[in-house]
Amino acid sequence: MPPCSSFSLVLMALGWGSFCITSLLESLVNFVENSVKNEHALSPNRPIYLIGDSFGGCLSLAVAARNPSVDLVLVLVNPATSFGNSQLQPFLPVLEALPDDIHTAVPYVLSFIMGDPVKMAMANVDDDLPPPRTLEEISKSLTSLLPLLSDFNDILPKDTLMWKLKLLKSGTAYANSRLHAVEAEVLMLASGKDNLLPSGEEADRLWTKLKNCRIRYFKDSGHTLLLEDGFNLLSVIKRTTIYRRSKQHDFVTDYLPPTKTDFRKHIDQDNRLFRLATSAVTLSTLESGRIVKGLAGVPDEGPVLLVGYHMLYGLELDPLYEAFLREKNVIVRGMAHPILFRSSENSRTELSRFDLLLSFGALPVSPVNLYRLFAKKSFVLLYPGGAREALHRKGEEYKLFWPDQPEFVRMAARFGATIVPFGVVGEDDLVELVLDYNDQTNIPFFREWLQNVNEDSIKLRENMEGEVSKQDFHFPVLLPKLPGRFYYLFGKPFETKEKKELLKDRESAREAYMQIKSEIEGIFSYLKTKREEDPYRGIVQRTIYHTSRGSWSQAPSFDP
Repeated sequence: MPPCSSFSLVLMALGWGSFCITSLLESLVNFVENSVKNEHALSPNRPIYLIGDSFGGCLSLAVAARNPSVDLVLVLVNPATSFGNSQLQPFLPVLEALPDDIHTAVPYVLSFIMGDPVKMAMANVDDDLPPPRTLEEISKSLTSLLPLLSDFNDILPKDTLMWKLKLLKSGTAYANSRLHAVEAEVLMLASGKDNLLPSGEEADRLWTKLKNCRIRYFKDSGHTLLLEDGFNLLSVIKRTTIYRRSKQHDFVTDYLPPTKTDFRKHIDQDNRLFRLATSAVTLSTLESGRIVKGLAGVPDEGPVLLVGYHMLYGLELDPLYEAFLREKNVIVRGMAHPILFRSSENSRTELSRFDLLLSFGALPVSPVNLYRLFAKKSFVLLYPGGAREALHRKGEEYKLFWPDQPEFVRMAARFGATIVPFGVVGEDDLVELVLDYNDQTNIPFFREWLQNVNEDSIKLRENMEGEVSKQDFHFPVLLPKLPGRFYYLFGKPFETKEKKELLKDRESAREAYMQIKSEIEGIFSYLKTKREEDPYRGIVQRTIYHTSRGSWSQAPSFDP
């Protein structure tokens, strides 16, 4: 988190000597509370972040309950508020009665209860190593952890451990008795394989007890979530949009782009199979009209408005974002339907594809957001066809559903933005639409469900005529095909900088609008014809190519 954003405290269970339990607990809460008040006095209009892991979660909640007027954001990682229901409760009397010589085995037992040692060992291993080397490094990392366990027994002898458990019990009771007074925004990160605390059940409880609580559930993680390989706290904060500089999150000014590590993880791990299956070919058009491979025809500086066709479920988004990050080193801010930003979370919500799109710059479509992005000279992605294209019916692939009004041309002209029309084909080579909206409305169960889903949904363009007004949300049922390939073509840039008539004359704006739409339809025809010339259009041919040259090599395509 950037230093300028706000104050952050990471609260852990620390050793504080042999004080009275109640006095020490009060001292810990006062210590954190004083730090919060000092920071609030310095920056009264900025939020203060408290990150509480395990026992630190109890301290965070206690401080928030005592300071309801301070703008706090709590990030609770497997908070110990559930200690009273811990799986270890029946064993605590036994632990206290253990002889000192047997107590030496306790650290080894606790190490396996608290977290997955393999995941913790993998945190020190590079992701891009070959498999044999990866196994070797994991083995070394695990071996290096063993001496630390024996040291743990010296650091935490029996009396100290029992004293800390009493402190933990007292802190749990203190925090739970004050949950009703917590006004802070809360994000709880809960592990599904937490063998120390029932964190999953605690997520269910805090979801109902706290007034402003969101959950992200990590079903395969243990208690020591922050130490596990592949977990990045800042990435989670960004993906859940709890990062803000003022009272409310601002999608434009509070946006933090993904780091190189985030990007590599998404491309190399999370999205690798889709990337290999689609093997996207990217083309662009130079000022001369010549089509070239890559994005050389797209301007290097904004403001730029990318206007194009929306595939089913937005299947084209990931390769497009990747291409611009790799070749242009820019984030494309995608304008999305506002309904996607409505909360539909529960106490077991996992990190989703929508969270990922948020981290890559998605924000609600609106004239105000478009205006502000242009003012920041951003690269903006806009789909005039919106949900009607992304949820199209059978036989409607590569058909544009645009409104009659030139919605974006005049706004682009106001800022002198460059409009780049683009088309993409390949949806019909990847999936087959077997149950569309019309089919679903003919089935009683689906029909009633669709009516309930859309009854209170945000209506865009409902006052317009024609197909573009049919924005009802549903979930088309798809069947996968033997994958083909995605082909993108970015057309010749349309400059608005010197065209003041677009602002003054609505007919001129409409002509430009229709010209852009016509160019995209021409791109469809071009790509559907040219892909027939691609010897590596099918995944079988590409697999043979990758076998001899490596999975990260790009299979050739047709000549533009």
